[in-house]
Amino acid sequence: MKKLNLTKCKIIFLLFFLLFFLFSPFFSKNIKASNTTLLQQIEIIRWEIQLLQSLILNFQSQQQITAQSYAAINLFDNSIILEKNSGQAYPIASITKLMTAVIAFENISINQKIILTEEMLRPWGHSPALFLGLNISAENLIKASLIQSTNDSAESLAYFTGKEKFIPFMNQKAKELGMTSTVFYDAHGLNPQNRSTVQDLTKLLNHIYKNHPQILTITKDNDFWLPNQTGRLLKFRNMNNFYHFSDFVGGKIGYLPEARQTFASIFNVNKEPVAVIILYSNNPQADIFSILKKIKVQQ
Repeated sequence: MKKLNLTKCKIIFLLFFLLFFLFSPFFSKNIKASNTTLLQQIEIIRWEIQLLQSLILNFQSQQQITAQSYAAINLFDNSIILEKNSGQAYPIASITKLMTAVIAFENISINQKIILTEEMLRPWGHSPALFLGLNISAENLIKASLIQSTNDSAESLAYFTGKEKFIPFMNQKAKELGMTSTVFYDAHGLNPQNRSTVQDLTKLLNHIYKNHPQILTITKDNDFWLPNQTGRLLKFRNMNNFYHFSDFVGGKIGYLPEARQTFASIFNVNKEPVAVIILYSNNPQADIFSILKKIKVQQ
């Protein structure tokens, strides 16, 4: 594999660029022109700096892969590059939302307006920009679900369709894709009984890559904003961490105490799409970098 496009030097350069941008006249002009506050903009910059610092540390890490199950699979020919316990089922947490997005795109018009209800907003893990009575498009709910991993947005999509239909749709789709060790009990992943294997999740990523590439594009978006009840714009932080990398095609991270940390992703490796999936990990960033380095050594 060629060297990752975002090397340590590039990351450091980006850190300096962000600091320069923060104190530049252009930045101040944008503050006045937008419906955001200076404190919010500063917090966004701090978040980006912390993320980049974390990426540097984990890129340099020499630790062993912590994930209990992982694989790197070339989606062009389905060849296995690396794998460990790839057939073992684990809780998948918010990786669930990838299937939720598939079902939403296949059953709801993205322009469909949805009025949020108490039932939709009940799950823990929400955004102030999603509030009772809000009239919002299905597309924006999908974005909120995939980018910041808000659970109420995923629940809203399920409730709008009818939970008695949406969850069976998810399980039926898994069956159609040959995901024989996968089961879903909710649309957001809070239920630890949502379980799958690395092998099954590769099939899901392959389906998304070929049929719903817009889902992967959304997972890389770091410029998604919605207004709260006062009209103040709020930024949805991208939780997928690798959105700075041009070789990151897309993916979804997840966390639950029962699942630890999970990540289902696609990276371009030597111009070919490679699914890189980790389950039950203590450090997904370091694990992903370690796997990509191992691929480089093998190739």
